Amino acid sequence: MQILQNALIPALLAGISLYALCKGVDVFPTFLRGAAVGLKTAVQILPVMVGMLTVVFMLRASGAVDIAASVLAPALRILGIPKECTALTLLKPISGGGGLAMGSEIIRGPDSYAGRVAAVMLGASETSLYTISVYSGHLGLNRTRYAVLAALCGDLAAFTASAALVRIYFPYS
Repeated sequence: MQILQNALIPALLAGISLYALCKGVDVFPTFLRGAAVGLKTAVQILPVMVGMLTVVFMLRASGAVDIAASVLAPALRILGIPKECTALTLLKPISGGGGLAMGSEIIRGPDSYAGRVAAVMLGASETSLYTISVYSGHLGLNRTRYAVLAALCGDLAAFTASAALVRIYFPYS
C-alpha cells in the first residue's frame, strides 16, 4: 500500500506528460501560461482575502463571536450541537484558519463529545462565505442570489449531521 501511495504522484505526472507528448502539446509553454493566469487570479483575489481575514480578526477580537455563540447556543443545543462548538459553527463558514484555531481549542485534552463533534465539523463543512466572496470578487459578481443562503443551509446540515453521527458512533463519550 505504501509503495502505491509513494508512486501515485510520479505516475500521474508521467501519465500527463505522455498524454501531452502523444497529442503534440508543448508542455512547458502551456505550464507557463497556466502559471501566469494563476498568478493574475491570485493578485485579483488578494484584496478580498485581506478583507475577509480582517473581518474575522475583528469579530474574534471584539468578542462578537462569543456573544453570538452564547445567544445561539440554546437553539443549536436543540440540534444536538454542544455549546462548546457554537462559536465554531459561526466561524467556520467565514474562515478555515479561524475555524481550525477554534476547533483546536475545543479538541484539547482527553477525548470528549465536544472535541469529537468539533473534529467532524471541521472535516464536514466548508468555508462557504469565504469561498463565495473570493469567487464573486474574482468574477465581479455583485449579487450572489441564493448562493449564500444555500451555503449556510449546507453548513447547518453538516454541523447537525456531525453532532448526530458522533452521538451514534461514540455513544459513551
